[in-house]
Amino acid sequence: MFPNHRPRRLRNHPQLRRMVRENVLTISDLIYPLFAVPGESIANEVRSMPGVYQLSIDKIVEEAKQVYDLGIPSIILFGIPDDKDIEATGAWHDCGIVQKAATAVKEAVPELIVIADTCLCEYTSHGHCGYLQVGDLTGRVLNDPTLELLKKTAVSQAKAGADIIAPSGMMDGFVGAIREGLDEAGFQDIPILSYAAKYASAYYGPFRDAADSTPQFGDRRTYQMDPGNAREAIKEIELDIAEGADMLMVKPALAYMDIIHQVKQASNLPVAAYNVSGEYAMVKAAALNGWIDEERVVMETLLGFKRAGADLILTYHAKDAARWLGA
Repeated sequence: MFPNHRPRRLRNHPQLRRMVRENVLTISDLIYPLFAVPGESIANEVRSMPGVYQLSIDKIVEEAKQVYDLGIPSIILFGIPDDKDIEATGAWHDCGIVQKAATAVKEAVPELIVIADTCLCEYTSHGHCGYLQVGDLTGRVLNDPTLELLKKTAVSQAKAGADIIAPSGMMDGFVGAIREGLDEAGFQDIPILSYAAKYASAYYGPFRDAADSTPQFGDRRTYQMDPGNAREAIKEIELDIAEGADMLMVKPALAYMDIIHQVKQASNLPVAAYNVSGEYAMVKAAALNGWIDEERVVMETLLGFKRAGADLILTYHAKDAARWLGA
């Protein structure tokens, strides 16, 4: 043994471990997802996501106040409309569910940052993220017509009070189209958080229960990334940066920490990691069965995203994590 080489010297005391810790998770790193539905006094628990609810706008406002009181700086809003159609009208209509929720939250908690998920899958009758060729049952989305819908959606969300626009459909050129639309409408100061590297993942299953957005046919592999690809993620982020993205997201997070790290190394923009529904559901199921220590597993996982390079973490664990961090 070499007496001068003893890493354990810095592990002997809790305060010493804190002093030399390389990565730190804070409440300010967290973003809490919320699902808005029409109606009043509605709180429908999502079967596959214990502790997560579809909420009417009055309940969304209550949640937003709790989130702000916990010190969490931001929420991201997803919407489930009453009616769906092939043009995703509920996504871009000024009276859409996300638009109403954004306005209500900003009136009640003006300091809370509201992110609007800017996608069409929750609003189309077929469950895909844009226009489809008539009669095409493969799920192949028509790119350029979809960009026009996304542009309209982003502008409508900004008018409603959204502080950040987060396009998630993985259409080619979607950041540039949205940036153009926002600028033309006078929203030059609204940033874009691009789902720049969004994979066609099996981890999204519970989200589709929550958002009622399962495709009616086909799948999303023609526009979301193949899980085996890493270099492609860098190409995607480079394109989004060139089009005007202000922040970048990697989704999912747990099986893609290498991608988070590579995106962080390749860019000087803030990087967000989406700790998705399937990742949350696995932890919840194991915790409810008494197989794991939920708090320790959650905090270790979130810290792992930070260590990989994430600046922000979208997670359904956000409220619990904020309480544990504040304890």
